[in-house]
Amino acid sequence: MEDKKANIMAVSTIIVLTIFIIVARVSLRLSKPFFLIAGASGSVILAVLAHLIIRRRYKHSRKLLESQLVSQGIELRIEYSFLRKVAGVPTKFRYKELEEATDNFQALLGQGSSASVFKGILNDGTSVAVKRIEGEKHGEKEFQAEVSAIASVQHVHLLRLLGYCIIAGGPRFLVYEFIANGSLDCWIFQGRRNRNQPGGCLSWGLRYRVAIDVAKALCYLHNDCRSTILHLDIKPENILLDENYRAILADFGLSKLMGRDESKVITNIRGTRGYLAPEWLLEYGVSAKSDVYSYGMVVLEMIGGRRNVCLVENGNDKSQRRWQYFPKIVNQKMREGKLMDVVDDRLTESGGIDEREVRRLVFVAFWCIQEKARLRPSMGQVVEMLEGHVPVEEPPDTQMIIVDLLAIDEELPDAHNMAPMAAIQTQPIDNNLPTTSTYSDMSVLSAR
Repeated sequence: MEDKKANIMAVSTIIVLTIFIIVARVSLRLSKPFFLIAGASGSVILAVLAHLIIRRRYKHSRKLLESQLVSQGIELRIEYSFLRKVAGVPTKFRYKELEEATDNFQALLGQGSSASVFKGILNDGTSVAVKRIEGEKHGEKEFQAEVSAIASVQHVHLLRLLGYCIIAGGPRFLVYEFIANGSLDCWIFQGRRNRNQPGGCLSWGLRYRVAIDVAKALCYLHNDCRSTILHLDIKPENILLDENYRAILADFGLSKLMGRDESKVITNIRGTRGYLAPEWLLEYGVSAKSDVYSYGMVVLEMIGGRRNVCLVENGNDKSQRRWQYFPKIVNQKMREGKLMDVVDDRLTESGGIDEREVRRLVFVAFWCIQEKARLRPSMGQVVEMLEGHVPVEEPPDTQMIIVDLLAIDEELPDAHNMAPMAAIQTQPIDNNLPTTSTYSDMSVLSAR
């Protein structure tokens, strides 16, 4: 509209100027030089007007083009972000973006010895959990390579890694999808009460389903990835529950990639006490069967609603406190045919527990925690057994040597501290594993 007005004004000015010069020439009988000067002046005026009009139109066109480019750029960024999420490519966030998303890291979800987790909301409205890892273990390229390897793993029961952030000489950040119902430990252990579930804890049916979900996630990591991925830190705190109480296996901070031609990995990583396989504590190397052992320990905790290693109080007398090893209690009840005695009493009070499922779950758990790694099933076999596709035989008795490895003495109240590894005398573990191995240092993604 503005361009049209400018054009009309320019044409009108030219016509008026021409008429004025002609009238002046005829009526005033002006000399020819004056006519030439007036004509030249008019031409200059017209040239200036034309320049202003052209410049105005150019500016308008440029603004319109810039507006279109910005709009297209936003659309391209949104499309690119969508494609990255679909393809599982991690986004490299700027520190300012994470600072704004977490409101300057105010909403603390959890904290460990070397990492903290904060809730945040990205600009597109996506809820995320931002993990801040202190310290600098590896270089930026190694960190990015490890992040890419983990982010490429896509499974319905594995936590998605959305992106990362690196600050030179400072902390590293990992950005995960946010899971609504928190971790499994808040839903199964005594003393934790949730109003969203009857009895304040996770029902038996949901616990059984969680056991299957986690088994499927581990089966995928062990068998269906380009390289075998060992999780190496399976515990209730690393199992999240979504809005439908389906399990999401989290925290690949201690994960290790293992080639298909390798049978075990020698590592100096230490996971969480109470979930480590004997061969790991004895430094014989870890394998997929080490994850199987940790899984079995978690299953026992889901059944009993208590920690596998816990301190039992006896009134106010601290000298009478003693450590209990729950798998040893379950093993005794299993031999006595009294498996219902070890089920979380909050579940037995509410009823509705399938005793056959209890038996199946206990049997599977004890197959998983066999001292000899070769006796443990694969996670694929665990899924088959839990879903009832194959029968579950009664597991063989175990020596419970882990009690000695963890220095747990049920009679001594002073057994809280672990004995030095060199001081422990025990029988060798027959892992029946070839000697092919690789050394692997602590993962830079570790939160511990």
